[in-house]
Amino acid sequence: MAELDIGRHCQVEQCRQRDFLPFVCDGCSGIFCLEHRSRESHSCPEVCTIQCIGSAGAELQIRRADCKVILGFSTAWRVTVIERPKSDTHTSYPCSFKDCAERELVPVMCPYCEKNFCLRHRHQSDHECEELEIPKSRMAATQKLVKDIIDSKRGETASKRRKGAKNSETAAKVALMKLKMHANGDKSLPQTERIYFQVFLPKGSKEKSKPMFFCQQWSIGRVIDFAASLASLKNDNNKLTPKKLRLCHSTSGEALPLDHILETWIAKEDCPLYNGGSIILEYLNDEEQFLNNVDSYLE
Repeated sequence: MAELDIGRHCQVEQCRQRDFLPFVCDGCSGIFCLEHRSRESHSCPEVCTIQCIGSAGAELQIRRADCKVILGFSTAWRVTVIERPKSDTHTSYPCSFKDCAERELVPVMCPYCEKNFCLRHRHQSDHECEELEIPKSRMAATQKLVKDIIDSKRGETASKRRKGAKNSETAAKVALMKLKMHANGDKSLPQTERIYFQVFLPKGSKEKSKPMFFCQQWSIGRVIDFAASLASLKNDNNKLTPKKLRLCHSTSGEALPLDHILETWIAKEDCPLYNGGSIILEYLNDEEQFLNNVDSYLE
């Protein structure tokens, strides 16, 4: 709804109140509200104070224009003009924050640096208070708590891995005897160089897994080629294809680097492969370094 054009705004800068019955100053002809109608309240620039010498120091406020007339007869009337500083009944308080030009009608003092600010910069963080204390202790405590949680999780993971590794090693020793009876591989390999695995095939294959043995001196790439041949799997590792056939760890799901030697993974202390254990074949993108849902292959 449009504002009705009734009344006038008070010309005092700090007021600007709309008054429906405004007052016109007979000195400066300004428009003012009820509160600022007197000359003193709006510091009228057209008013001066005179003191009549010889009249017990009596003072009188008159218009500046009339004051000039009286000055012309100052010898006869013995009049002295007293220029008083303009009253500032509406003192404003500037903001001390850099480049801020805001002013407030009341002082807004920071109790820490004891400087005055506007409402927008009254908080310590808003005016970059030189006495502001950053809660470092709370931050340090939070960081320590997070570190303790991470360390405890790592400890639990390492403990489970050691326990799982011990169980896997025991299970592999039991399974090794059965694998030696049914595993397929290069019959010309000496018994001392053979490493036996239950090889789980890619999802969607006709068979879930096949027992195989490989030479411990072979690279992982050669193991993949030989296993793909035995299981009649598509193997385009020598071509530029989106997915490659990879050999993955049955516990961590890690895709073993193609140039690594099989024997080095048997001898690893942390999460090794076991003679008689399980490995997984699956097609992965070049960006994929781990196989997800490892347990779904072994179920």
